Amino acid sequence: TGCGELVWVGEPVVFGRAESIAGKYGVWMKDPEPVPPFTRETTWRVDAVGTEVRQLFQYEAAEQLARGYPAKVHILPRPLESTGAVVYRGGLFFQPRRSRAVARYDLRGEAVTAEREIPGAGYHGQYPYSWGGYTDIDLAVDETGLWVIYSTEKARGAIVLSKLDPETLEIRQTWETNIRKRGVANSFVICGTLYTVSSYSAPNATINFAYDTATSTSRALSIPFENRFRYLSMVDYNPAERQLFAWDSFNMVTYPACLS
Repeated sequence: TGCGELVWVGEPVVFGRAESIAGKYGVWMKDPEPVPPFTRETTWRVDAVGTEVRQLFQYEAAEQLARGYPAKVHILPRPLESTGAVVYRGGLFFQPRRSRAVARYDLRGEAVTAEREIPGAGYHGQYPYSWGGYTDIDLAVDETGLWVIYSTEKARGAIVLSKLDPETLEIRQTWETNIRKRGVANSFVICGTLYTVSSYSAPNATINFAYDTATSTSRALSIPFENRFRYLSMVDYNPAERQLFAWDSFNMVTYPACLS
């Protein structure tokens, strides 16, 4: 309980594996603040290889995901781009394909209930993470709410971090960091601090930078982080479980995280 700084990340634990090429990279997650009928065990997955990515797989629990049989398949009204989606408070937040917008898909009503452009945000390959994948706009959830991680021409490719209202998607506050987005493999937010991963393919990568929104300062880190399968396409923090969820070359994995 309570917040702190990230001090340690454990070894990856494999939960499931994608069987087709569509699952070489993707995104999987649980809702840290679910609404009924969904629970903290309800697990969500999107295989993100392809141009018309619309299928959101719903599982009752991670064990069902491991066996490979979804309880339901949602067909999104718009195809999504990249592996930046998150599930939070009963909604899937995602970037619609070839847009600088963020949308909220209501998981109960099965409809998009909000959509908003992120002003000036690069998209479709302008400011992706180092591995590519059109990861220009990345969403994140932490103890304090919903975030969007991106860059702009004004920021010259440095990471820009904005806090979003989860209902309206209005930007509440924005921070411009000095961390180059293309220079890192991925990022996530814990307790209002942005953390970046050094490499998507090096087996012994590190969590190499932290940017604290409370003080608007960044610092270098060197927290060991293992890319067991050598192709990391998504990392997100789940504040309810105190774990990182990641997608590493067809494999859906979790990492325990320890805060000071």
